[in-house]
Amino acid sequence: MKAILIGVGCIAALLSAPAVAQDPNAARNLAATCFTCHGSDGRSVGGVPPGLAGRDKAELLQTLKDFQSGKRPATIMHQHAKGYTDAQLEAIAGYFANVKPGPAAPAPAARGGY
Repeated sequence: MKAILIGVGCIAALLSAPAVAQDPNAARNLAATCFTCHGSDGRSVGGVPPGLAGRDKAELLQTLKDFQSGKRPATIMHQHAKGYTDAQLEAIAGYFANVKPGPAAPAPAARGGY
């Protein structure tokens, strides 16, 4: 009986632990949803929309929370931000804060990849 309870406790601990702690790529996977608009790794082309790479984590997190709450007006960002937990928003902000800013990578066709 004790073995079953210990096993159930371990499963419950795994299920309640944040996915970010379990998967070293979880933060990047969450942030990848931002790449379509903000550029690969948050390096936007021409600064529109703003690049996210290398920005201050606290600033990014507050901006995301402001979008989520509706405090900051948006056309799309409030919809995106509402789909994440606070822990996921923190992981996304941390990911972009740790990306070295730089120019956007050229599109695959421009690299002759086709």
